[in-house]
Amino acid sequence: SPPIDPRTFRSVLGQFCTGITVITTVHDDVPVGFACQSFAALSLDPPLVLFCPTKMSRSWAAIEASGSFCVNILHENQKDVSGRFGSREPDKFAGIAHRASANGSPILDDVVAWIDCTLDAVHEAGDHHIVLGRVVALEVERPERPLLFFQGSYGEFALLD
Repeated sequence: SPPIDPRTFRSVLGQFCTGITVITTVHDDVPVGFACQSFAALSLDPPLVLFCPTKMSRSWAAIEASGSFCVNILHENQKDVSGRFGSREPDKFAGIAHRASANGSPILDDVVAWIDCTLDAVHEAGDHHIVLGRVVALEVERPERPLLFFQGSYGEFALLD
């Protein structure tokens, strides 16, 4: 088979709508986080989730070193939060209110829900890792519509008739 063109790959996969999360931890007493679309529920027994950071991610290195993380599910009015955590801003938490989870990872204020995890396993997958987290606590904070990403832009959720 001929090699897959990266732009074509991104365009085709962009047809699949994803939610936006912010994965957070604390490493060396400094809060760390990044915006993440590649997040999913994995298992009910035991309760597991997964996310897929790039191998070059500095935030991932901090999460791996800490051994725990929190998944913060953003709502539709948190585009600015997604943008900040998707940037190379040196202090992504500046102006972002948060509190510590039981594991010490930041729970961002006003998120739809959060999922506190310990690192369960890491698998290499191309230029990314597949990270499995064992859920230790979780809660719905604001049952609102999620922030979505579709065809390279933010989108909105609408109920079907």
